Amino acid sequence: MKIGFTLPQTGAVAWQAPQVARYAREVEQLGADSLWVIDRLLSPVDPKVGYNGGDTFPEEFSALLDPFVLLGVAASATERVTIGSNILNTPWYPPAVLARALTTLDVLSGGRLVPGLGAGWSPEEFEAVNVPLNERGARLDETLDVLEQLWTADPAEYEGRHWRLPATRATLKPTRRPPVYLAGFAPAAMRRVARRADGWLPAVALPQFTDLDAAVNQPLAAIRAMATEAGRDPAALDMILRIYPTVRTDTVVDDVAAMIARVEAETEVRHVLVDLMYQADDVDTLLKLIEATLAKAR
Repeated sequence: MKIGFTLPQTGAVAWQAPQVARYAREVEQLGADSLWVIDRLLSPVDPKVGYNGGDTFPEEFSALLDPFVLLGVAASATERVTIGSNILNTPWYPPAVLARALTTLDVLSGGRLVPGLGAGWSPEEFEAVNVPLNERGARLDETLDVLEQLWTADPAEYEGRHWRLPATRATLKPTRRPPVYLAGFAPAAMRRVARRADGWLPAVALPQFTDLDAAVNQPLAAIRAMATEAGRDPAALDMILRIYPTVRTDTVVDDVAAMIARVEAETEVRHVLVDLMYQADDVDTLLKLIEATLAKAR
């Protein structure tokens, strides 16, 4: 089982941004397989839609570091680990701008980038970037088209309803075409995974959502059936599962290790990322938790 961890990005650890490079190096040295970022823009005071099914946003989201900058720091500080996003709220970004950032990260890391993309969901965040929320799915689809053009064609060109790419020379390509992972459990999101993705990004939350059949196995079966209908090889779809403990607890290492053991026994997932956002207020404590988790889970 491959095991990765999120970078220090939100809450109290965001104030320790100068420690991100050291954190990335030490997590790699501890034997982790990947490093990840999330993508939040706001922490609404009175959100129309709350986080994770609730009616508020976590206090940690009031302090947020930029995901692209963090991945650049991690890429420069490491040599082996995968670097990835889970997930980037893709409709916020003009596709050409997003492609430039992702290509830079892939080249900088020597081909270690795994971009995880999603449609987003927070009304306030979409208002802040002046993108209509009801266009997010269509904009994500068109962005995937533009990324494919800029990563594989020269010259590259695209004409869509929401995005346009005038014919342009595009000689700088990623080290290899980055495998695009998509998130989501809604029917439209799962259809998009089946038709277009290299991998899927499911998630479980501890302690409230730990049903692996509901979180992984049943949606995966549906995605594979749709992939077959679309003429794709369903076995080619990879998965990376996010495990995030949502309550700070002294048993978090044991809880995460137990979940990793269950995932390995009950699912086909062979790569997990552990999000310890709620578990520490400083980088050194995070590193101790990561060391203990790796020792317990392997």
